[in-house]
Amino acid sequence: MYHEAQTGAPCLSFDILRDNLGENRTAFPHTCYIVCGTQAPKVTGNRLIVMKMSNLVRTYKENDNEDSDEDDDEDEDDEYEKPNLEVSLVPHPGGVNRIRAAMVGDVHLAASWSELGHVYIWNLTKQLQAVDTPASPSVDSLEPQFAFKGHMCEGYAVDWSPLVPGVLATGDCNKNIHIWRPASGGWHVDQRPLIGHSTSVEDIQWSPTENSVLASCSVDRTIRIWDTNSEPHKACKLTAAEAHDRDINVISWNRNDAFILSGGDDGVIKIWDLRRFKSGEPVAVFKHHTSPITSVEWNPKDSTVFAASGSDDQVTLWDLSVERETEEQIGHDRAANLPPQLLFIHQGQSDIKELHWHQQIPGVIISTAHSGFNVFKTISV
Repeated sequence: MYHEAQTGAPCLSFDILRDNLGENRTAFPHTCYIVCGTQAPKVTGNRLIVMKMSNLVRTYKENDNEDSDEDDDEDEDDEYEKPNLEVSLVPHPGGVNRIRAAMVGDVHLAASWSELGHVYIWNLTKQLQAVDTPASPSVDSLEPQFAFKGHMCEGYAVDWSPLVPGVLATGDCNKNIHIWRPASGGWHVDQRPLIGHSTSVEDIQWSPTENSVLASCSVDRTIRIWDTNSEPHKACKLTAAEAHDRDINVISWNRNDAFILSGGDDGVIKIWDLRRFKSGEPVAVFKHHTSPITSVEWNPKDSTVFAASGSDDQVTLWDLSVERETEEQIGHDRAANLPPQLLFIHQGQSDIKELHWHQQIPGVIISTAHSGFNVFKTISV
């Protein structure tokens, strides 16, 4: 499956919204909901966008034989219709550096980092209603449910806790990380930042198994593990110093195993075993991308598979369970120069910034770039 979508001004960050269409969906056509934010040339021209992409059909080759058509006779009419795109836009204060979504109760919330240095919380209920019922009145204005202006500068790092509804962490370019907790009428943001990083915090990931634990990475080339139950100046419990040769841009915490992925400006992807984190040595290093790594994410359905994107206009899929073949098995194939764990390379986008696996549709990846969105599924995963 392969589809494209454009939004005018580029959306360099997005998140996939959970829906009520079912888990582990495999039947075509597919439907996806996402929330994204623009980075328009003019500060006043930015928008928060909720998108519904539906009738995402299987991609067929022109010479597909009759047998492949017979497999999907019951869906023949749907398969060859064009995909549908419904959007709901609302003004956003400044460009969106990063956006992350979460379900709190039965409400879809999104946290957006503005280039103006503020973090906003948005209730997406009306936008989702608008894309589900296109004939309804458009939602052309919406006030954020909550705003925090205590960071004093812009930032990129933001993540919702997967274990405690409504708990949030944000990190800025001044090295500060603040913890948000739900409170009456909104959120209480601890004004005391977590102390440890010496420069910009680039990404944050909450632990999938421990309520109070999170990881962060920074331009200072460290990856740090924090316990937010401790006092802010004592919260940093583990540090991997000089984890990359250059800025560390992104991290991803494996949901099933004690592994963290990291990607940096050095174009290298590393895997860290938390059980051996104190050693400061990764358990695996992959060098394929030729430019900075812009996004990494573990497959939510397969703990050995992950995806990465880079400024070299590639999205790569990897499988740690693949072992290196012998020289006799490889022969003289030019693929011998590629890491054996590299399953697939997706190209066609310009300046890729972020990717996410769809949690409810196994194998589906959505990526965003200056050239727009791609939605695809390979035969490899």
